[in-house]
Amino acid sequence: MPEIALVVGAGSGLSASLARLFARDGMKVALAARNADKLQPRADEIGGMAFSCDATNPDHVAGLFSAVESKLGVADVTVFNAGYRTRGPLVELDIEEVRKTLISSAFGGFLVGQAAARSLLRRGHGGTIIFTGASASVKGYPKSAPFAMGKFALRGLAESMARELQPQNIHVGHVVIDGGIANPGRDAAARGADGMLSPDAIAESFLHLHRQHRSAWSWEIAVRPWVENF
Repeated sequence: MPEIALVVGAGSGLSASLARLFARDGMKVALAARNADKLQPRADEIGGMAFSCDATNPDHVAGLFSAVESKLGVADVTVFNAGYRTRGPLVELDIEEVRKTLISSAFGGFLVGQAAARSLLRRGHGGTIIFTGASASVKGYPKSAPFAMGKFALRGLAESMARELQPQNIHVGHVVIDGGIANPGRDAAARGADGMLSPDAIAESFLHLHRQHRSAWSWEIAVRPWVENF
C-alpha cells in the first residue's frame, strides 16, 4: 500500500515542491488550505486530493483528518506549513494582527499536531509529523516580534511532542528554514548563485526526515544557503 502524505497550509513554493516530491516518491498526497479550489490544479497535477481547512479552527482540523482518513487512510507523514505574519515597530503593532499571527503559527500547529498524533496512535504503528520553522524560530529580529513569538512557540511544541511521542514510534521533526526561499516573483539574482534556498532542495530534507531510520532520528534540522550568516 502506498504511503499517505498530508500537507496543511499548502500553496505555491515549498508546499508545491513537497507535494511533487511526495508524489514522485510513490505517496498519495492530500493538500489542505482555506481555499481548496486554488489547490485543485496542483492536486490534479500530482494525482492527489485537495481539502478545505482553516488550521486555526478545531472543527475544521478534526474534519480534515476525518476526511483524509476516510478517502485515503491515515497520513503516514503530516507537514504543518501554515502561518501568517505581521511586522513593524513594536509600539505600533496592531493587536488583532498580532493575535492572528500567534494563532496561525502556534495554535494552528497545536491543532494539526494533536490531530495527527491521535490518528497515528490510534493506528498503532508510527509515522511522522513535521513542522516548518524559520529563522525566527531561534532568532528574534527587530520589527518582527509577533512572527518570532509564533515560531518560537511552534518550535517548543515540536520539541515537546518529540520527547513525548518518539518513544511511541512517532517521529516529530522541526525544520528551521534559515534564509529566503527562491519562489516565483522573488529576485534571487541579487543574492548570487544559490543565494536563496531552493524549495525543491528543502523538500528533499523533509523527505529525508521522514525516511530516517528510527535508531538515528533528528528532531530538528536547519537548512540555509551557503551565503547566509549564522
